[in-house]
Amino acid sequence: MTGAVDTKAPNAQQTAARVEELLDRLAAKDPAAAATAEELVRALMEFYGAGLARVVGLLSGRSGTPLTALLDDEVTAGLLVLHELHPDDVAARVGRALRSAGAGSLEVVELDEANGRLTLRQEDEGGGHGCGCPSTNAALRDQLEASLSCFAPEITSVEIAADEPARREPTLLQIGRRPAVSSEAR
Repeated sequence: MTGAVDTKAPNAQQTAARVEELLDRLAAKDPAAAATAEELVRALMEFYGAGLARVVGLLSGRSGTPLTALLDDEVTAGLLVLHELHPDDVAARVGRALRSAGAGSLEVVELDEANGRLTLRQEDEGGGHGCGCPSTNAALRDQLEASLSCFAPEITSVEIAADEPARREPTLLQIGRRPAVSSEAR
């Protein structure tokens, strides 16, 4: 993107007039539906307002290429994905989601874009998340799913594969003679 204005973009005043027209038409037919539609418009305005505020905050005082800050932010990344403007592919956005959720100790085993499935595994670094107990894993899964919903909503199923148990060598049984017991010890 250069900085040129997109002439195909809808005019803000025309869009606002169109929204008012649609709400008026709906109010004439069904006042309850019109009230719900107005509430929906307000909620969407709050959502986009939060996104735009985030854009301004993330770009303020930055030099260089500020796009990275926008792409790493859940709200603005979610808006970009929603409008099919996000420049990253699904795999890169999954990586951003993992980092955002604090799930850096998980590695991608399989990313099935066609079916929206992501399979992860704990890396062998021993770092990891907590004790491995179910409540810790559930909290991590919740964080990850929330992050994926912003960065990669195409992912609808997440599986965290269990670590394969380490293969242990059998204990070596040593048979030997006992040391002689002195007569004083008896």
